[in-house]
Amino acid sequence: VFAYGQTNSGKTYTMRGSANEPGIIPLAVHDLFRTIQQHMDREFLVRMSYMEIYNEEINDLLVPEHRKLQIHENYERGIYVAGLSEEIVTCPEQVLKFVSFGESHRHIGETNMNVYSSRSHTIFRMVIESRDKADDSDTDSCDAVRVSVLNLVDLAGSERAAKTGAEGVRLKEGSHINKSLMTLGTVIKKLSEGIKGQGGHVPYRDSKLTRILQPALGGNANTAIICNITLAQVHADETKSSLQFASRALRVTNCAEINEILTDAALLKRQRKEIEELRAKLKNSQSEHLDEDVLHLRNTLLQSELEKERIALELEEERKAKEQREKRLLQQAKKIENLSSLVLNSERDDRAIVSSKNKRRQTWCARPLSNEFSVEV
Repeated sequence: VFAYGQTNSGKTYTMRGSANEPGIIPLAVHDLFRTIQQHMDREFLVRMSYMEIYNEEINDLLVPEHRKLQIHENYERGIYVAGLSEEIVTCPEQVLKFVSFGESHRHIGETNMNVYSSRSHTIFRMVIESRDKADDSDTDSCDAVRVSVLNLVDLAGSERAAKTGAEGVRLKEGSHINKSLMTLGTVIKKLSEGIKGQGGHVPYRDSKLTRILQPALGGNANTAIICNITLAQVHADETKSSLQFASRALRVTNCAEINEILTDAALLKRQRKEIEELRAKLKNSQSEHLDEDVLHLRNTLLQSELEKERIALELEEERKAKEQREKRLLQQAKKIENLSSLVLNSERDDRAIVSSKNKRRQTWCARPLSNEFSVEV
């Protein structure tokens, strides 16, 4: 779900709402856990993340120290943000607490059009894993795990510097915002024209926003875009542009399919056996803290996976840095070798010149004529 529109058109309020009028995010969170409670025949694992894209840099809003994160892609995980933290959650209140914490670290600023203008795009993501419930004794079950991803996106508003009065940092922020929104518009336009089906190029990689949301824009997803507009006559051009974007988005067709994983890639599948072992150990003690221990185990495993991923990323960066250093050293060695060769040739030429100057001049003269060749007159 995307909230799109010019600055000060109500996108953040649409997504967040207020205490009396909850927005898309709190409504979706409560609806999700209500649906989970209604499906007693399945077990669920829910985890969440919250990130922002500020000046084309990805920041983790749940762990503010995690900045300038990189986008990666592989066969198992698809497109993902390396090093982005995830939290396992069990109730709506826990989720909304994390959301409020993340919002407190989001970049906002004042412009002529909005006192609390969002200066970054935010992506609130929930990953829901579920599977059929198995008997407690069936720890080796190989049932498929169904994985769903919910992205709730609050886009920063497009803006014109002449209207917002942006200068310095605000002007730079606005430039990055407009560039990424322009790329999003180009991607939507290409998809609406059926370019992807014709084998044409869709510029997902031209911005971090479209790259992260590539699966939702033209892949295996159901996507809804909320276009916020204002009725003020002074903003007629921006309103027209937003409506044109919405019109093109309506022509994009996605084909959503159920995602089922049979391997251990699903976190829920890997955890089940460990959880059952923990429950077996505590079965006789009737511990009141059983659920807390299980949740702690899940969080520990998740953090271990994230730490492993972070270390792998650091090792890859060190390897690249080492290769660059070796390349520079090799270039310097070749340069030194070439310079040394020139110096030796110069010395050899100088010695040749000195040697030629020191050579003594050699002269030759013929012998006197012999008497036997004399002629009598």
